[in-house]
Amino acid sequence: MSTPSEPGHERSEPGLSAVVDERRQLINLAYRLLGSLAEAEDAVQETYARWYAMSRQRQEAIESPGAWLTTVAGRICLDMLGSARARRERYVGEWIPEPLPDRTEWFSGRAGGGRAEPADPADRVTLDESVSMAFLVLLESMTPAERVAFILHDVFRYPFPEIAEIVGRTPAACRQLASSARRRMRAAQAPAVPRAGQAGLVRHFKEAWEARDIEALVGLLDPGATMIADGGGLVGAVLRPVEGSERIAQYLIHIAGKAPGLTLLERTVNGRPGLVAQHAGVTVTVAAFDLTGGRITRIWAVRNPEKLRPWTENGRS
Repeated sequence: MSTPSEPGHERSEPGLSAVVDERRQLINLAYRLLGSLAEAEDAVQETYARWYAMSRQRQEAIESPGAWLTTVAGRICLDMLGSARARRERYVGEWIPEPLPDRTEWFSGRAGGGRAEPADPADRVTLDESVSMAFLVLLESMTPAERVAFILHDVFRYPFPEIAEIVGRTPAACRQLASSARRRMRAAQAPAVPRAGQAGLVRHFKEAWEARDIEALVGLLDPGATMIADGGGLVGAVLRPVEGSERIAQYLIHIAGKAPGLTLLERTVNGRPGLVAQHAGVTVTVAAFDLTGGRITRIWAVRNPEKLRPWTENGRS
């Protein structure tokens, strides 16, 4: 499929700019629905493929191309969510959503071909509370229909009659789906920690890990804390959650001992303070944190190299 941003398209199709402008919105929607930037890009590419497969006459007959694209993207994501559940049951170890960097931390400039936007779709994702790792992980516990109804209504403010066309249910049923998802979110959400406090806590955690200070690590972790790692069977990673502050601290000290050349960097992960571990200049782990009451309650460590594309030099090309 030719990309919508190729030169010449706008000269031949007067309404194309409005279609192309929807790409950022579609990437934002698809990433929240799928929890994977790679899958989100695939869903959006398929959406545009279906648009360009139509005749010019059919395109011009569509009153709102943006609404059409959103409806199609939503249906594609709904189908992908259904098949993803089966795939993730066969996944090696724990599955964690793909982590996203802050655009200022990976964006390498607009030099080269003078493109209006960088090629990496990570730049098109708006980082807010609805892409925090805690939020995305909780979405994984929902049914595909719940997830689609909730994200479209509560995050993107789509009316239930439009959501009903995507989900294939009545508006009243979609309202119930969103309400159920909302209750689940509220029940799981802890009081927010100010961003400055988050950054300070993550920094102390980094320093304690670097110093291999097990007592300091235990003090920074909630007694019931959980750490989950995702290697996808491609790299070494603990296959089951590590539970309890002491066990997590011991595991981290063990990891530090096995990788003496590891460098820890403070970075924004899905809009919140996190850590990036590099070995020989290569990003090998991205860690996201959930904090409650001044302590770390959850750590998500993504090691699967296929999910670290936006964090690598190769992903910037």
